[in-house]
Amino acid sequence: MRFVRLGAAGAERPFVRAGDGTLHDLSRVTPDIDGAFFAGDGSAKAAQALEAGELPVADGAGLRVGAPIAAPGKIVCIGMNYRRHAEETGAPVPTEPVLFMKAPDVMVGPFDEVLVPRGSTATDWEVELGVVIGKTARYLESADEALAHVAGYVVSNDVSERDFQLNRGGQWDKGKNCETFNPLGPELVTADEIPDPQALGLRTWVNGAKVQDSSTKDMVFTVAEIIHYLSQFMVLRPGDLINTGTPEGVALGQPEPKPYLRAGDVVELEIDGLGKQRQTLGQA
Repeated sequence: MRFVRLGAAGAERPFVRAGDGTLHDLSRVTPDIDGAFFAGDGSAKAAQALEAGELPVADGAGLRVGAPIAAPGKIVCIGMNYRRHAEETGAPVPTEPVLFMKAPDVMVGPFDEVLVPRGSTATDWEVELGVVIGKTARYLESADEALAHVAGYVVSNDVSERDFQLNRGGQWDKGKNCETFNPLGPELVTADEIPDPQALGLRTWVNGAKVQDSSTKDMVFTVAEIIHYLSQFMVLRPGDLINTGTPEGVALGQPEPKPYLRAGDVVELEIDGLGKQRQTLGQA
C-alpha cells in the first residue's frame, strides 16, 4: 500500500493508494497518517478495510500533495552515510553513524516551494531514503530486529545550507533547520513493498541535469544498522522519520564555483519504487 495526504497545507486528509493505482479515502480508518495511526496498527487496519471494500474511491485530481506523514515526533538524520559522498567532500568514512536532528516543522510536501534562506550562499540538495518508524524501537538487541519496526519508506530531500552548517560555529543544525528544508513524499510506501531497502536507486536532477545517481547499497550503515544504533541512544517512536544520508553528487562535492541553488532553480528527486519529487526554489 501507499499512503498519501492531500489538501491545503495544514488541512491535508489521509488517503491510501491500492495496488491497482486507485485512490481511496482513509478517513473512515483514521483522521490522519501520524504516530497514533502507526501505533494503533493503522497499516493493518487500512489493509483490512481496503480488502473489504470499505474505503470509498476518491479523486485526488487538483489537490495539493502534502508530506505523507503528519508532524513526526522527531526527524533523525544520518550524515556521511555513503562512501562516495564522504570521499567527494574529503571527509573520512565514519566508524559510527553521524547524527543530527531536524525540527518537524521544516517538513513540507514533495512539490512545495523550497525557500533559499536570507543570507544563504550555499543551499544544497540531498536525495535520501526516508524511513518511517511503525513500532517503538528501544534498546534493540541486534540489527536483525530492526526492520520489523519500519512502517514504510519515502523520498526525502535533506536540503542543507553548507555555509551555515560548516562555517557558523560547527553546529550542523544551523544549516539543516531552515524553513521548508525537508520536502517529503509523494507517498509513504509500506515496508512489505520494499523487500530490500539496500537495493534502491536514488537520483537527483537540477534544472534538468542529473547530478546524483547512486544506490542505497553504497550506504556505510544499512537501514537496519541505523535503527539498531539509534535505539541505543533514543527511543524511536511510531511516526518518527529517519533520513538515512545522501549519495555523492551534491553541490558541496563539486569543483569551484560550486553550483549551489538559487531562487528559480528546479530540483527533481526520485528513488526506485517510491516516486518522484519536484521543487522550485524561492527566496525567503
